[in-house]
Amino acid sequence: MRRRAVFLDRDGTINKDPGYIHSPKLIRIYPAARRGLKLLADNNFLLFVVTNQSGLGRGYFTPEELAAVHLKLEAELRRDGITLDEIVYCPHHPDDGCVCRKPSPYLVRELAGRYGVDCHSSFFVGDKLTDVLTGYNSGCRTVLLALPEEVEELRRMKDWREPDYIAEDLYQAAVWIIETGNYSG
Repeated sequence: MRRRAVFLDRDGTINKDPGYIHSPKLIRIYPAARRGLKLLADNNFLLFVVTNQSGLGRGYFTPEELAAVHLKLEAELRRDGITLDEIVYCPHHPDDGCVCRKPSPYLVRELAGRYGVDCHSSFFVGDKLTDVLTGYNSGCRTVLLALPEEVEELRRMKDWREPDYIAEDLYQAAVWIIETGNYSG
């Protein structure tokens, strides 16, 4: 049987986004993200973080600094009983023309293949249009995290694609994911 997962953007979705997080000290997890991830974990979803980290390609931080940031994120979530199944990232500069930068489905499909995930029964959650497009390109249902006043501006973007759901935070998204009846754990 194929497994179900929630693929998540990192910055702006799970934690505050001060821009180019290069130090574990900058990790500030949203309380609603903690509650939402716990709800998803308790309902047996695999949890993956899929993030663009062009700060590596730009030379703003090293792979070791990024690894320390991810260790801090995982340790913080473990205190709440949440285990991320894996964190993957695109390290490239946006101009590099790589195959892995969101909205490419490459990283999601790699994870899905390794873990036996059915993307059509899975979800992609993020705070940017690229996250919605990544989910769509991967065959996942999509959730955009945005405040009501942000949605109209986002809808005017030329690459706009309507997500399956718009939530104000990750907890609200998690409740919707569970309530859709799409999960039969």
